[in-house]
Amino acid sequence: MHAAFLPGGRQVELRDIDDPTPGFGQAVVAMRASTICGSDLRAIYREHLGEGPEAYQDVVAGHEPAGRVIAVGEGMTRIKVGDRVVVYHISGCGQCDDCRSGYQISCTSPRRAAYGWQRNGGHADQLLAEERDLLVLPDELTFVDGACVACGFGTAYEALCRLDVSGRDRLLVVGLGPVGNAAGLMAKAIGVTQVVGVDVSPERCRLAGELGAADVTVEAGDDDQLRAILGDGAEAAIDCSGNGIGQLAALKHTRRWGRTALVGEGGQLSVDVSEVIIHRQLTVYGSWVTSTGRMAELLTNLVRWNLHPRTVVSDTFPLDRAAEAYRIADAGASGKIAIVWPDE
Repeated sequence: MHAAFLPGGRQVELRDIDDPTPGFGQAVVAMRASTICGSDLRAIYREHLGEGPEAYQDVVAGHEPAGRVIAVGEGMTRIKVGDRVVVYHISGCGQCDDCRSGYQISCTSPRRAAYGWQRNGGHADQLLAEERDLLVLPDELTFVDGACVACGFGTAYEALCRLDVSGRDRLLVVGLGPVGNAAGLMAKAIGVTQVVGVDVSPERCRLAGELGAADVTVEAGDDDQLRAILGDGAEAAIDCSGNGIGQLAALKHTRRWGRTALVGEGGQLSVDVSEVIIHRQLTVYGSWVTSTGRMAELLTNLVRWNLHPRTVVSDTFPLDRAAEAYRIADAGASGKIAIVWPDE
């Protein structure tokens, strides 16, 4: 089968590898959609920056997969051939407290392996997955919807749940890439009264408005306009930029006694803790991806909200054009980029 690898230096290599065979408690998933994440660009595509959980081990790329199960090994109890599935992209040890609560992302065992980082991911015709990592995709959602949930929408939903946003809140979203747009769309579905978006890119500000992910957008650095819109700040804020300046803006434009979630990976944050956080009584959450339980909850809610995550996808490509897909994603001016296969 064909597969895409990321050797670094903004290169994509297409190779032929053997089709996988399922072992005990495993399934082979025929890929139908596999989207590109900003973490892939930051830590693998440009150069191999990752250490620990982000250490890339020259495996098939892609940690946002969705597809159809075509083979199962012995010991399967929940997933069967023909099921449409989303792959939770971290496979933990299954035994630690984090894994047993569904937060395999936080597993610290040497056995932890993320799809697309330490074990083969979704940028191939087929993927070998553990049964515990598979969530059944509702019929109302497409494979591209599912791929978007596998990381981006799941990450944004976790942060919104941590912030406990509702109709009492205005939400500030800093960083209007795919995760920021996901946060804005879901916050509006939950009932947030206003979503204010901030980004350095005029194109992404415009796209967020067109998608309905933000009621009003502000180009990064225009603090006067933000204060004119939000007054003493939003009740809740989420940083999806992964940039220290953006993270500080999210904190500074959260009102007293408000809540801020930091989601964007990377960045060095320098902050006057007393002035910005302590004296203003802020609650700050570090939120990393989500759990399998909360991801399943999200799939159900998306159907109830009639919200399709594919809305944030601006371009789709077949696997043999993966290099082009990564170049466009890396430019940072588009929506989500997806690699897709024709459905049977």
